[in-house]
Amino acid sequence: MLINPLHAAEPLPPVSPSPYLPMTRRYVSPLYLRIEDIAEYHRLDARQRDRVDALAAPLRSRNATADLIDRDAVWAAKREALKIIRRVPLSDQRREEYQRFRRREGRALGDWSTWCTLAERYGPDWRSWPGPARDPRRAADIMAPGGPEADPEFHAWLQWLADEQLATAQRAAQAAGMEIGVIGDLAVGAHPGGADAWAHQDLLVRGLSVGAPPDEFNQRGQDWSQPPWHPWRLAAAGYRPLADLFAAALRHGGGLRVDHVMGLMRLWVVPEGSSPDHGAYLRYDHRAAVAALAGQAARAGALAIGEDLGTVDPWISRYLADSGILGTSMLWFAREADGTPLAPAHWRRNCMATVGTHDMPPAAAFRTGEQVTLRARLGLLQVPEESERSSAGQALSHWRDALARERLIPDGPLPGPGEFTVALYGYLALTPSALIGVSLADAVGERRPQNIPGTSDQYPNWQIPLCDAEGRAVLLEDLPGLPLVRAVACATRTGRPGGGSAGRGPRRRDPR
Repeated sequence: MLINPLHAAEPLPPVSPSPYLPMTRRYVSPLYLRIEDIAEYHRLDARQRDRVDALAAPLRSRNATADLIDRDAVWAAKREALKIIRRVPLSDQRREEYQRFRRREGRALGDWSTWCTLAERYGPDWRSWPGPARDPRRAADIMAPGGPEADPEFHAWLQWLADEQLATAQRAAQAAGMEIGVIGDLAVGAHPGGADAWAHQDLLVRGLSVGAPPDEFNQRGQDWSQPPWHPWRLAAAGYRPLADLFAAALRHGGGLRVDHVMGLMRLWVVPEGSSPDHGAYLRYDHRAAVAALAGQAARAGALAIGEDLGTVDPWISRYLADSGILGTSMLWFAREADGTPLAPAHWRRNCMATVGTHDMPPAAAFRTGEQVTLRARLGLLQVPEESERSSAGQALSHWRDALARERLIPDGPLPGPGEFTVALYGYLALTPSALIGVSLADAVGERRPQNIPGTSDQYPNWQIPLCDAEGRAVLLEDLPGLPLVRAVACATRTGRPGGGSAGRGPRRRDPR
């Protein structure tokens, strides 16, 4: 199960919705804690339990609606519940486990806890803090001891709970029969005002922001508002900060997906005040950076997947493959030399094959043309809407021919969005790719994208709840009974929605 990054956000609302612009990549957002799974929760008295239940009730009722995800409301309620639970004394065994966690994490945990405490006092951007607070080595001296407004221990305790629950999730996944289990996701960077940028000021480049040059889908380029590693200083540190980051991300998972893995070799950086199309590449020692990832994955006995999409030189993908790191191949960008869909036999094996990504509209939106309408409304097109719609229609026509050629759809007009989605995943099953990545949004018929690069306030990025084609909320418990989910699952295993043979057995991880 491949999940979004769980990186930690701001310690107080408002909480940034994007999992790809965290305050730190080293630690986990306590927003994801399941309150009922905390051991001390079960030792609350009746009055405390009633208060926690009252905090949860409105959030649970909202789950059944199609309303946008309100992380601020969720975190405010969970934070209060966690404050209540923290009053319960730890048993001797639990106290020793907590102290063991603190010793293992060392200075990194201390930096995170201190930053959180100062962020609660001065705001979540260290660049606006008073002078002493901006220095990680002097910051602890200015914090008054005691009181809820200066409680770094609270934030360390939250990370211990998150670490426990991540370990439990991976054990449960493997006990249920998953060979790999949970595959985490590592963002490209972190917020320039966040904890990582504060603690690693000497390892980052100020005045530059990581992004991506223009491509066919993001025609204006992208600026991700994240400072890049300083290549010389990172090299002087022996790339240890990068290796430590990978090790932490792999501690409780069977794999790790590295977003924009090309960043281990080079990063497109944009000077402050410039547009994304006026950037340049900042290069790194790719041998050391890739070795840090491959080495930590091998040490953990885990899978490493690099998201090598976009403007990526062929040698980068080859180098990753030679280092034992899977790439990512996306159906919409997989083409033959003449621009037609890449035949299944021509796909690479050493990759995870997907239909789209979290930055692309769901498959159903491509079928209906809604993806063009939305981008035109948001002003993201560099060509007239009709030209873009004509290009999208031609691409659909090519895919209709390719799917019919593989007998995944009948000859004739394209089928509806659901049947079209199933056929696309059936196409992936015919490729030699080591893994297939299924988007949950595709599998339930959702048409709205989770994230539209190049937008901020224009679109509710990362706030779209999972809904079906009719706009009804879909809960985890609903998934096994949804016909489209079952059809997509069958298609990825056999190439056919009904389970008929397409010459392929169930997908299994290559033991090499």
